[in-house]
Amino acid sequence: MNSSTFVSESITQTPPIVWTIAGSDSGGGAGIQADLLTIQDLSCHGCSVITTLTAQNSVSVSLVETVSESMLLAQFSSLLADLPPVAIKIGLLASQAQVDILAGCLAQMRATQMMVPFVVLDPVMVASSGAHFNTIELDFSPLIGLIDLLTPNQHELKRLCSQYALAQYCDVDNKVAQQQQMICDAKLLSDTFKCNVLAKGGDAQWQQQYAIDVYVSKNVKGASITHSNAVFMLSSQRIATTNNHGSGCTLSSAIACFIAHEFVIHDAIVLAKAYVNKGLTLGVSLGQGPGVLARTGWPDDLGMMPSIKLVSSEYLADNSCKQAAPNGFKSLHQPLGIYPVVADIDMLKKLLKAGCKTVQYRAKLAINIDTDDSHVVERLTLEANIIEAIKLGREYHAQLFINDHWPLAIKHGAFGVHLGQEDMATADLTAIAATGMALGLSSHSYFEALLAHQCSPSYIALGHIFATTTKQMPSAPQGLSKLKRYASLFARHYPTVAIGGIDLSNLALIADTGVGDAAVVRAVTTADDPAKAYRTLHHKWLQLTRPLPKANLSQEGV
Repeated sequence: MNSSTFVSESITQTPPIVWTIAGSDSGGGAGIQADLLTIQDLSCHGCSVITTLTAQNSVSVSLVETVSESMLLAQFSSLLADLPPVAIKIGLLASQAQVDILAGCLAQMRATQMMVPFVVLDPVMVASSGAHFNTIELDFSPLIGLIDLLTPNQHELKRLCSQYALAQYCDVDNKVAQQQQMICDAKLLSDTFKCNVLAKGGDAQWQQQYAIDVYVSKNVKGASITHSNAVFMLSSQRIATTNNHGSGCTLSSAIACFIAHEFVIHDAIVLAKAYVNKGLTLGVSLGQGPGVLARTGWPDDLGMMPSIKLVSSEYLADNSCKQAAPNGFKSLHQPLGIYPVVADIDMLKKLLKAGCKTVQYRAKLAINIDTDDSHVVERLTLEANIIEAIKLGREYHAQLFINDHWPLAIKHGAFGVHLGQEDMATADLTAIAATGMALGLSSHSYFEALLAHQCSPSYIALGHIFATTTKQMPSAPQGLSKLKRYASLFARHYPTVAIGGIDLSNLALIADTGVGDAAVVRAVTTADDPAKAYRTLHHKWLQLTRPLPKANLSQEGV
């Protein structure tokens, strides 16, 4: 497959449609102009419903004129009849009538359309120049239950919380209290509007070296159970620039685009953050006032991604992952290559005899085996099997990883341990690091891979790529194009391994993505001859990813 034509499944010859419902910025830096530039840059088709005409430049806003109610409704209806959206970004609404009309349209759309779009509301209240767009305070409550994500900045967050009497404000001189207040306000707003909330911290004067956003997730489908109803702090190094006009518009429209490309909201948010960070870094000054963000295409710079911290119930961010191994976990001795995952000791031995140098032992056991006294025999059997697996790994000089059971892996000196996202959140990573063991971490999205990255593991597993029956997954199959994007972001920094439904028939497609290696389960475990199946996969992978130089090939032919 030609990598130059290798694009996202949703970025096809017919790009997904994203609407922007917002005001027009005659200066071109914000509003629908910024939205449409972003939508085009991220390979979507943009449609616009203009709510307001503004006469503005980079310095000031001289006139704001609201479109008529009939024109607003006509734009919406015309687009819906022919160009229905996958995602909608809502920006500046200029009157209460516009809020009410839009609420009615969205409610009708939900009732009559087979495909309900994802809706992002960016409650714009004040221009970058400080000009107020509305003379009256708008009531956004008619949109409750009709939006999926709310993205207020600090000013808007405080206005909304004050408007709906959600919270009392803390001591302005206490930065810790202000961070706690921001988290509390975002959670209250999420509960009130029954949606996800991304409270932006870029305009928070009490934040200094880092710009910190608070993300409150609410019943997110396709995300890990650990992350579907959680609160996170997303922090990025502050970028010293005045070329920031339209950054909020760009962020919200970018989120809508990534949603349209079938990424879960967690991914859409971190991707949009990276997109804006790079846009700010490369922004340009055009007039006398603040300049505009650069449009830099799909995010591919790990350094632009935000740092993610899970917030506890006490409003304290968990930073244990970074602290566990400040210098990273042990490096692999050799590439993973074809990486079998097996649950049977006899099969493990056959694969090692066949020359396999990296293998994972994944025992399938009852969930409550470690706490239920009725499972004493199973626990003893498990430990005996892990002891035998580790012994075999040493005997054959292989990189033997134990799946999940990290206390036993530590106790008996395994080469490494492999953890899923849920286990990563509860395992004692400091204890694992102290033994000098290698650590492999699973991921099923950009968001989860970034969490894994923050632990500096020995490798990151990317999956599941194709449909699999080996275990139940909350996420949908990632597909080849997403794998290619993940690999392009992480493969320069870590060994990466694809997993999920991989066999000989699709091995070449996996190799084409640029991922480092490939984990296999059924392709080996259900084969009539597992050792032969492994050798076939191993040699094929070497041909695909580590071809011999032409001189060697000609000598082999002789």
